[in-house]
Amino acid sequence: MVVAVMILGAVAEAVGWTLVAARGRSVWRLMPWVLGAMGIVSAIALPPVAATRVDAGFAFAVGLASGLLLYLGTLAFVAVASRSVRFHRAVTSIYGEAAEVSVAISLVLSLAVMVPAEELFWRGLFQAHLDEVWTAAAAAATTWLAYVLANLASRRPPIVAGAIVAGALWAVLAAWSGGVLASFASHMLWTGLMLALPPGAGREGRTA
Repeated sequence: MVVAVMILGAVAEAVGWTLVAARGRSVWRLMPWVLGAMGIVSAIALPPVAATRVDAGFAFAVGLASGLLLYLGTLAFVAVASRSVRFHRAVTSIYGEAAEVSVAISLVLSLAVMVPAEELFWRGLFQAHLDEVWTAAAAAATTWLAYVLANLASRRPPIVAGAIVAGALWAVLAAWSGGVLASFASHMLWTGLMLALPPGAGREGRTA
């Protein structure tokens, strides 16, 4: 059952992003449902574990610290990468789409549904199951690769770049801690900051 959920969930996220990219579906009207369903099924198929290799409180603290560092690194990266007209347009476009709903609603949908659901599926189920049969490193690498492939369907350079860099960080946190709490804390803080305090090109997109 777990393997079936792993396959179906990865395909569902890729299909969801394909519908957003190729069919013009709204991110906020589609992806919370797709990811939310993935999260619920994942939690039922394989209940998540906070941390098994380190203290849960320490894992949470490290997760928050990594989320803050990731946010600061993202600000720096976007500032440099935005010198590319294509990347600048991609960032402003994403935040322009985000402006379809208010900041408050985007925060609620992201932090209450989308982020927890992704963590429950990718790190709580996908990586956790592989970690039971493979080494922690192999499980993390495979989960990261699958996560990147699912997000490639978005056809958005900032989304893909985020999946590559942030996805690697969250996979490493899950492997290190032996649970989902560290990656969850990191993912939540980074996403919240990116929505509430977006980088320069993101602010332009929301204003436009």
